[in-house]
Amino acid sequence: MWMKVGERRFAITLADTAAARAFATLLPLTLEMEELNGNEKKKALPRSLPTDASRPGTIHSGDLLLWGEHTIVVFYQTFSSPYAYTRLGRVDDPAGLAQVLGAGDVRVAFLRH
Repeated sequence: MWMKVGERRFAITLADTAAARAFATLLPLTLEMEELNGNEKKKALPRSLPTDASRPGTIHSGDLLLWGEHTIVVFYQTFSSPYAYTRLGRVDDPAGLAQVLGAGDVRVAFLRH
């Protein structure tokens, strides 16, 4: 699948999880994602997804995770975190992701192709 921010496209490999499969059924999906903590963009999804949350310990730039049952989060910094998430996938090459997502809210499109 793809994530498009402005004119930039990022390939995403979905995880082999029930949540990722359920997320894929929502595509194509465009979200106005909100800035949070200087390291992530988040947005509530139109419906809840299955969860299998765990604490990854380290969040990596490019991680696509589900917080709770319906909040999608795209991380653009690597850092330690005590929070639990359900894995949705990962941006294959997150180079430039922080610059493209910027410091404020941003429109992000998730696409099948």
